[in-house]
Amino acid sequence: MVFVKSQKSNAYSKRFQVKFKRRREGKTDYRARIRLINQDKNNYNTPKYRFVVRFTNKDIIAQITSASIAGDIVLAAAYAHELPRYGLEVGLTNYAAAYCTGLLLARRILKMLEMDADYEGNVEATGEDFSVEPAESRRPFRALLDVGLVKTTTGNRVFGALKGALDGGLDIPHSEKRFAGFAKDSKQLDADLHRKYLYGGHVAAYMRVSTLMEDEPEKYQTHFSEYVKRGIEPDGIEEMYKKVHAAIRADPTQKKSEKQPPEEHKRYNLKKLTYEERKASLIQRLNALNAAAGADDDADEDED
Repeated sequence: MVFVKSQKSNAYSKRFQVKFKRRREGKTDYRARIRLINQDKNNYNTPKYRFVVRFTNKDIIAQITSASIAGDIVLAAAYAHELPRYGLEVGLTNYAAAYCTGLLLARRILKMLEMDADYEGNVEATGEDFSVEPAESRRPFRALLDVGLVKTTTGNRVFGALKGALDGGLDIPHSEKRFAGFAKDSKQLDADLHRKYLYGGHVAAYMRVSTLMEDEPEKYQTHFSEYVKRGIEPDGIEEMYKKVHAAIRADPTQKKSEKQPPEEHKRYNLKKLTYEERKASLIQRLNALNAAAGADDDADEDED
């Protein structure tokens, strides 16, 4: 007779610890997070800021946050859906839009802290690596890049937002190895190629070389419908982004939404009734049943 050893005893079940909810859902990398938020003991209760970048299907979210016992505190935020106000109405999730969102957040936080005059950053996006130099009055605003669960491959859009924040005047520890245009073989950053991505040149190049315009014009009209609707040509994309960058630097403050709240909110579930309403409803149903039963009795008597 062969005895099989139990792999998971009763003691194992008692020692088992359930993972955090956001870890089970695959939303938070706590191994990376704890290294980003841990603060030195001699800096007790001093905020350690993170430059958080997240992408959705139709938007880009950039935030300056700090961790606390109660939860993360958002100091400032910028979104890609704000860019139409500055003149960018199409392509709100590409590399160039990520750069604009990072630039907007950097200028907004510096203006809020009254540091925008001391730290102008890199006024013109040249594609070259840029790090802000400390001024005599105040040290630059320092934050750590928080990419979440994004795979940090070379040319990822999250590094476009990082480049925008750097050019905007923030101090973020980084390396040029992950910017678009970095060659693995030569181990050098191609500034011209990186600049092309910052000004939407990759989109313009795709519009030019695309065979859809000649072979399938209807499909081309569908693929670039938003560009066609607004009359944006490939040759005018770079100039459009230059105007967007200038507009962001001119006024990075956040505007309140002008959309009016709806007068009546839609309900997708039944309204919860009070005790008096439930009581009245029950009495009404009983009266209806009694009335129906009485009508049936009268009908039977008439037949007899």
